[in-house]
Amino acid sequence: SANMSGMFRPSLILLDAKVLLIYYYRPPSPVNVTVTQLKANSATVSWDVPEGDVVIGYAILQQRQDGQMQRFIREVNTTNRACVLWDLAEDADYIIQVQSIGLYGESQASKRVHFRTLKETDRLPSNSSNQGDITMEGLDKDRQLQTGEIIIIVAVLLMWAAVIALFCRQYDIIKDNDSNNNKEKTKPSSEHSTPERPSGGLLRSKKKSPSVNIIEV
Repeated sequence: SANMSGMFRPSLILLDAKVLLIYYYRPPSPVNVTVTQLKANSATVSWDVPEGDVVIGYAILQQRQDGQMQRFIREVNTTNRACVLWDLAEDADYIIQVQSIGLYGESQASKRVHFRTLKETDRLPSNSSNQGDITMEGLDKDRQLQTGEIIIIVAVLLMWAAVIALFCRQYDIIKDNDSNNNKEKTKPSSEHSTPERPSGGLLRSKKKSPSVNIIEV
């Protein structure tokens, strides 16, 4: 019996050392546990982890205050600091606690946090009003865009009309100048040509008369 007790003592010492090691290196409890985005059937839980501690996951204990339902959520290999709770009962009281999971075990549970889900009737009016606001904002934006497009189109049309009118006016001025220049060129040519023709004809019609010398004897 003495030999058996001597054999168990080292194992007990190792077991105690392992327990102390796990207790010493396990992460601290999460802090600032809050519940946000409350709805009739869901809610979001978020928390903070003290810096300097290695955390590889989390565990959440969720239970109804009346004791009808209890759920345990565990997730490892993640650095998330938030979790969405689904399939909650409408208008019901819940209590949650969060634990951090480290390399050598889990932390102690955080403080108990109480929250109450919303009623379906409480959620619908807010959503309907938000949808109405969104649709009205969308209509206002569409109207503003349509008004701006119409103004741009009208401005472009007016600009093109002004350009066309200016082009037509310049074209008429150039055409009038060309016609006046042609008239001025034709007048002097006709005046010089008319007297030259008869004079030229008269000069050509005159023939030199032969000179006759009469010699008297």
